[in-house]
Amino acid sequence: MPKPKPAFTFVLHTHLPYVLYHGTWPHGTDWLYEASAECYLPLLNAFYRLHREGIPPKVTIGLSPVLTEQLASPIFVAGLISYLNERLEAADKDIIEFTNTGQYDMLKLAVMWRRYYREILESFDNDYHKNIPAAFRKLEDEGALEIITCAATHGYLPLLGLDRSINAQLKQAVASHKTHYGKPPRGIWLPESAYRPGYDWKTPVESDIPSGFRSGLETLLSAENLRYFFVDTDLLKGGEGVDVYLERFPGLKALWERMEAARAKLPKDDRQRTHHRPYWVANDYGDSLPTAVFVRDPDTALVVWSGEHGYPGDDNYLEFHKKRFPNGHRYWKVTSSKADLADKMLYHTDDVASRIDENADHFVSLVENSLAASAEKLVVPPILVAPFDTELFGHWWFEGPRWIESVIRKMHHRGKVQQITAGEYLENYPPDEAITMPEGSWGQGGFHWIWLNDDTHWTWNHLYQDEIIMTELVDKAQHSGNLDVKRILQQLGRELLLEQASDWQFLISTWSARDYAEARFAEHHQRFVQIAETARKALKGEEISSEEWNYLKAVEDSDPIFPDIDPGIWM
Repeated sequence: MPKPKPAFTFVLHTHLPYVLYHGTWPHGTDWLYEASAECYLPLLNAFYRLHREGIPPKVTIGLSPVLTEQLASPIFVAGLISYLNERLEAADKDIIEFTNTGQYDMLKLAVMWRRYYREILESFDNDYHKNIPAAFRKLEDEGALEIITCAATHGYLPLLGLDRSINAQLKQAVASHKTHYGKPPRGIWLPESAYRPGYDWKTPVESDIPSGFRSGLETLLSAENLRYFFVDTDLLKGGEGVDVYLERFPGLKALWERMEAARAKLPKDDRQRTHHRPYWVANDYGDSLPTAVFVRDPDTALVVWSGEHGYPGDDNYLEFHKKRFPNGHRYWKVTSSKADLADKMLYHTDDVASRIDENADHFVSLVENSLAASAEKLVVPPILVAPFDTELFGHWWFEGPRWIESVIRKMHHRGKVQQITAGEYLENYPPDEAITMPEGSWGQGGFHWIWLNDDTHWTWNHLYQDEIIMTELVDKAQHSGNLDVKRILQQLGRELLLEQASDWQFLISTWSARDYAEARFAEHHQRFVQIAETARKALKGEEISSEEWNYLKAVEDSDPIFPDIDPGIWM
């Protein structure tokens, strides 16, 4: 019997923070519309084309609960249709101007944009019936791909103060996934790929949360029957390369030292391990099934993400940063990574197809050669896991969806590698070894610096206090059958989950949309504080004023995410 072929899967992490009802442009719902028009719908079109050809893409795609809730909203549907029509109108205006002025090279590109957005609108309306989550669900139901989840609002799990908060993020994620995709998820993308083992933990900023032993994330995942997750390569190696960042914030250094002290007590294990196999994460799971970890392949990550050598930086591809005023379409190519925006040359569609083909060939060969080397050493077929943020493909890299489609098609026809989802691989070839890992993420320096630093520590002061308040109020209400109390606590839970989104710290630290992120965090915190006071009054049996009910209703209308949320997830 021939040995099974080596395996491969793209892992696409698909996430945006909650932006409905919270601004449009430059920060807000336009993020959601752009990502849908440039990433999610083009990728769906690519996956369905492959599926119709008899080539199941076997992508492992994470769709975060907070994103799914937005994509399923009628507000989003109406907004996306309006946005696509605006893009079409902008292309028509450019076509008229370029025709009248004889700019025929620009005219050709304006026609391209009109055709592009018309096809996207027709796909959304006719092919997917205005329901992006349902379109992904259909592909999963037919065995073409696997949908995994994420924490409910992308909370940064290792730094949350209470395991009850982590449990709430996970329980709500599973509940939302069942609602939209019809079954519980097998796997999860940990927000920011951030992991924490079990050890004596203390909050890295001053808080009233007591120190003490905290379970490893794998234990909490297992309790929700989440069978696998993903980490960056450095965690398999032991988490090198973080010292320079630890020195820049004492709270981070204290966390690392506590974690290292706990790991020093474990038996020494010098075995060399490959990132081409999943592993059980060692822990005492009790009656729960163990959880496995897959590891990102560094070589395939480099050829896509590298600013100097990555495929998206090819001179012939569309330049993301240069848009034509006032209509906003892009007409220029990368030209050179060192070229100023003023020196960018016109984009030529005729030059692109061969570059996509060459880049896809190179990637497939890289995968095949890497797996062939591992296959000689392993009894079971190795798997190469290639995780990326979905928004790279189409938004930042316009040609990205076509490149993924080409990679999957080439890999299928060349026949050296089987394409399989992470869940299928785990079922067919379960691990035979358990490991321990250090704390870390795929952020700068491999630790928590991006999310906890001098610019963001104030957010954690508020978060830790709000975690305590939430659990205290839920505990007091656990035997209450008062429906008003439940309604108030439901919205309180929504605000806490939205406040916990890791996006706010990321945007603050990277200055990507700092003012917006700071305002959004403060808004959810202030709403939480005011609603918590209403909850206290309701639990005491005091009368709630009409103004307080009006405020609650206004916040419910603004943040209607997770309509069936159960405050009991914080128990």
